[in-house]
Amino acid sequence: MCAQYLRKGAKSQIGNYCPVSLTSQICKLYETVIRDAIVLHLESNGLLSHSQHGFRKGGSCVSNFLEFLDYVTKNLDNHNSVDVIYLDFAKAFDKVPHCRLLEKINKHGISGKVWNWLREWLHGRKQRVCINGHFSSWTESVTSGVPQGSVLGSVLFLIYINDIDSNLLCAISKFADDTKLLNTVNCNKDRDQLQSDLQCLVEWSTKWQMPFNDKKCSVMHLGGNNQKFDYFMGSHKLEADLGVWIVKVLDAHQYYRYLI
Repeated sequence: MCAQYLRKGAKSQIGNYCPVSLTSQICKLYETVIRDAIVLHLESNGLLSHSQHGFRKGGSCVSNFLEFLDYVTKNLDNHNSVDVIYLDFAKAFDKVPHCRLLEKINKHGISGKVWNWLREWLHGRKQRVCINGHFSSWTESVTSGVPQGSVLGSVLFLIYINDIDSNLLCAISKFADDTKLLNTVNCNKDRDQLQSDLQCLVEWSTKWQMPFNDKKCSVMHLGGNNQKFDYFMGSHKLEADLGVWIVKVLDAHQYYRYLI
């Protein structure tokens, strides 16, 4: 069963709502046992990309920010320019197709009874909307989305996007679905490499049915001599982000956007 909560914007716009699974405490305890076993398998075998900081032991917004800041400051100290592309999935947790998720779970070495349990856990889900005590009809056979509000949802999402790093030459940093792609850009060749990796990510999103919201994707140009190259997602030109001010104590004193 699902509830809906308003993420942002007007209550009258259906796209501003997000489904949250309502499950029993007993179910969540069972999920916890399965999740802990999966996480142990993934971490002990080094299966999760080091670029992922979300939903992991030792990972956080802070570790994500510090790793990013270290990359940028080292390059700026060496008088290099850096371009950072911020990527935003369109309703990421709701889009994950179950059949492809199960395929990726299997490729991460999770099979047998645990894989069968996960398949049944995802199968047969349904949802409806309640507004002021009035219910819609049930939507049967929900075939996509990792259930938000569940214990397992977060780690299954990490598995699904884990291979997004494949074949990239530029640096990438992730906190759950929030993704940054960055590269030193001192010449056209550097810019072309960043654009090429961006295209790889777009192709990955198409293949795995996880589209980006290109209107929310942007580029930040860092460095006093930055040439401010243009970047494209298909025919859409990315808008430039304004950036932040960082003071000596690493406090975002004045900001237009968080770097996470």
